[in-house]
Amino acid sequence: MKKAYLYKKLKNNKVQCQNCAHYCVIDPSINSGSTLSKTEWVEDGKKGICGVRENKNGELYSLAYGRPCAVNIDPIEKKPLYHFLPGTYSLSIATVGCNFSCHNCQNWQISQTKKIEGEEISPEEIVKIALKNKLPSISYTYTEPAVYSEYALDIMKLAKKEGLKNIWVSNGFWSKELFDLISPYLDAANIDLKSFDDKFYKKYCGGRLQPVLDTLKRIKNKNIWLEITTLVIPTLNDSEENFEKIANFIKEELDPETPWHISRFFGAVSWKLQNLPDAPIETLKKAREIGKKAGLKYIHLGNV
Repeated sequence: MKKAYLYKKLKNNKVQCQNCAHYCVIDPSINSGSTLSKTEWVEDGKKGICGVRENKNGELYSLAYGRPCAVNIDPIEKKPLYHFLPGTYSLSIATVGCNFSCHNCQNWQISQTKKIEGEEISPEEIVKIALKNKLPSISYTYTEPAVYSEYALDIMKLAKKEGLKNIWVSNGFWSKELFDLISPYLDAANIDLKSFDDKFYKKYCGGRLQPVLDTLKRIKNKNIWLEITTLVIPTLNDSEENFEKIANFIKEELDPETPWHISRFFGAVSWKLQNLPDAPIETLKKAREIGKKAGLKYIHLGNV
């Protein structure tokens, strides 16, 4: 547990978390859940939507600090990053918790739990593991790194000193304050652009579209390496209109050389969409053609 880096004190011991774009106002005196959605598992009014940030007597704390639930060595292409340190392996870490509640989540056992899991591992030890295994990078992945940003940032600072690269695999639902805090230490990111429909984000993710678009533009403007992933979910975000909007945004607002990963959905491994069929490969190919027509240079199909 560690005091949060980004929050604002309010009256009556309330605090406003400034870590992500929810900007949760957390009241320690109530027990009715967050002021926003996702109350199905965030039942304690002392915690934010992510479930791992708690108001303790007017101070905000990160409950998952130093308690990774996963520490693995992965091919960097698994992130997926195809154009950043290709052919290398990356130390991949995560803690529990997420600021989204995506129905399609395949890591829901760790992203949607309230239980803090994992043995204590200090930032110094994480960096030592990467160096011992001669890994060129550390990836903050599996769950949303924004919810354990204090832990991630302390590792990133040490990693930078050792010449290691820092990678975030994220939903991009960040606050500007968070971006300003981590961007000096962030070398690359893969951000999910789940849909170009705000209604989709609200209904199926518990978030909003615009903050994600803002994050993507900030990353690109800072010249941090960026790749984008869209998981194609049958009947929910697989329309040609949606693909066209995403492709045009990437080309016009980012860069036609920004890689776009079009990934295949599998219902069996999802949190709440087991009733949906797997995404047809033909749909992914159609999205690729739309991306090519828009002028995108690097389009990759995933989970095929």
